[in-house]
Amino acid sequence: MNYRMLRIAVWAVIAALTLFLVFTYANTRFGDKAGAVQLGAPFTLQDQDGAPITEAAFNGHPTVLFFGFTHCPEVCPTTLFEMAGWLKDLGDEGKDLRVFFISVDPERDTPEVMKGYTAAFTDRITGITGKPEEMEKLLKSWKIYAKKVPTENGDYTMDHTASVMLLDRNARLKSTIDYKESPDVALKKLRLLIAG
Repeated sequence: MNYRMLRIAVWAVIAALTLFLVFTYANTRFGDKAGAVQLGAPFTLQDQDGAPITEAAFNGHPTVLFFGFTHCPEVCPTTLFEMAGWLKDLGDEGKDLRVFFISVDPERDTPEVMKGYTAAFTDRITGITGKPEEMEKLLKSWKIYAKKVPTENGDYTMDHTASVMLLDRNARLKSTIDYKESPDVALKKLRLLIAG
């Protein structure tokens, strides 16, 4: 590749990055005017009490979604612990916030298992599970990566998306909190979500 072609390639990358940053800034700064990301699809699953739950649970209030599983060795317990801390730090300010832990491993995550698991962290997190084929549809509709990975002892674990998803009052994705994001940044994002 000659010098001229290299310069063109570099400028093309810079232009693409600039467009991405402008879109991201506009979406953060102007919210719905720039267009929130619409994900998800109708569903009928079970909450941790065994009661039916649908996509309506995500409407009408700011919502936090985290997709994981109860046999997770690190990411899920760490994230649920952090989520419980965020809720405690928000106090009354976060009273309208709804938080859901959605299983990527419904074969093992029954409603009873989910309830016991979330209760170890806080009573503010609601577990959601269901039939494997229905859970698979939900994961696809939210663009969540999840893959069963065999372990040496003949069991399995799950690789999965580790970000926390923040939805506005219309169940549209507004932002995410990355795994092990600083508490200050996470709380700032949650406060922006609540105020929206």
